[in-house]
Amino acid sequence: LFFIIAILIKLSSRGPIFFLQERIGKNNIPFKCIKFRTMHPEAKDILENLLMKDDKLKKEFKETHKIKNDPRITNIGKLLRKTSLDELPQFINVLKGEMSIIGPRPIVKDEIIKYGKNFKKVFSVKPGITGLWQVSGRNNLSYKRRVMLDLNYVKNFNLFMDLRILIRTFGVILFPLDRGAY
Repeated sequence: LFFIIAILIKLSSRGPIFFLQERIGKNNIPFKCIKFRTMHPEAKDILENLLMKDDKLKKEFKETHKIKNDPRITNIGKLLRKTSLDELPQFINVLKGEMSIIGPRPIVKDEIIKYGKNFKKVFSVKPGITGLWQVSGRNNLSYKRRVMLDLNYVKNFNLFMDLRILIRTFGVILFPLDRGAY
C-alpha cells in the first residue's frame, strides 16, 4: 500500500513523497510528524496569496487551521485525505515512540493557544494517529469541540474506549462519506 501510494503521489505532482511537519507531542516535546504529501510543493505561497486576497478564507483558516475546499491539495491528495491514508506513515512516528495509535491529534505550535488551560492535560499523553476527534466528525466540528473531545479522551481513556475508537476508525476509512476529512 505504501508503494502504490508513493507512485500515485509521484505521478500526480512534482515534489517529495512525504511531508514532515513539526508537531507538538507529549509534554510539549516537538517532533517531525510524517505524512504522505497531499499538497502541491508551493502550498505555502498559495496559502499566503489566498489569505491576502480573501478575508473569509483568512477567518476560516485562523479558526480551524484548515480550508474546506483547499486549492493547495493535489487530486490524489484529496483521496488520501478523505480516506485518511495520508496518515499511514505516522506508524513510523509510533515506532519511534513519538506517537501512539490512539490519542489526541498532534498539533502545530500555533494551535497551543486554542487549548488554553487544557493544553498540559491533553498533551500529558502521546498524540495519536486516530482518536475521538477523527471518528466524531473531524473538521466538521468546531475547534472548541475538538479540544473538549481530546480532553475527554485523556480524562477517561481505557482499553474499551480505545477499542471503540479503533473500530470506528476503520468505519471512517472504509466509508468516508462526509465525515469532515479534508
